[in-house]
Amino acid sequence: MNRSRSVVLLLNGQATVEGAGVRLKRIFGYPEVPRFDPFLLLDDFGSDNPDDYIAGFPWHPHRGIETVTYMMSGEVEHSDSLGNQGVIGAGDMQWMTAGSGIIHQEMPRRVDDDLRGFQLWVNLPAASKMTAPRYREVQAKSIPVVSPHPGLTIKVIAGEMVGVRGPVQDVSVKPVYLDITLEPGADIEHPTPPSHTVFAYAVSGAGVVGPNSAHERRAGQLALFAPGGSVTAKAGEQHFRFLLVSGQPLQEPVAWSGPIVMNTREELADAFRDYQEGQFVKEGQ
Repeated sequence: MNRSRSVVLLLNGQATVEGAGVRLKRIFGYPEVPRFDPFLLLDDFGSDNPDDYIAGFPWHPHRGIETVTYMMSGEVEHSDSLGNQGVIGAGDMQWMTAGSGIIHQEMPRRVDDDLRGFQLWVNLPAASKMTAPRYREVQAKSIPVVSPHPGLTIKVIAGEMVGVRGPVQDVSVKPVYLDITLEPGADIEHPTPPSHTVFAYAVSGAGVVGPNSAHERRAGQLALFAPGGSVTAKAGEQHFRFLLVSGQPLQEPVAWSGPIVMNTREELADAFRDYQEGQFVKEGQ
């Protein structure tokens, strides 16, 4: 039985400052663990004022997680301890597996209009916490776009839609990451793995998500779904663009401090000691 998922939690996020002084909205984070397992954090960043973002995120470490940066507009320069360098532009995504340890920086470029992007943290299972780090740059042109019916457009970044698979594959938590746009009045019913944690984040416009929603969700609002089968959404009198994300929960202990997420406090202490002693990035990586 493909029971439609109801909405069990609505979040608006909180304004915060990260990096060297980037003003952003944190949609969920540490206080929401473990409700979003395997996801740890979602930030919505950007502005039409460069002073809000130009300080960027200078060199900092990660271990035990994957960071996923998806740009809607503007550009972010990336470089890391693996020697990768590049620019994440509008429509591009960076899927970085920190694994045993990576040091990187993400520096937004000044633009004349809006810069906007999202960063999602995905937890790694205990067995993969110390895997070799990996960097994947996903350019907009490599992300397939499907339109299963009129009024519905979907960018398939990870997972599968109408037989089309996204370019991000071979990830521990088997994620689905879809960028969905509904034209006014259009709707969608999308099957999801019953065991997955699923949420929808409204990017622009307004629409109703889930069978029990009496009010439209608007840009900046997140809906977490209950266990079930499919997810439903419908646009109102304007378009509705949202990110639909799901993944397999890990159901493992979470020990989290700053940019490092492990399973025990002892592992956290080891990670910070490695960083202080210059041994964070392992030889051969």
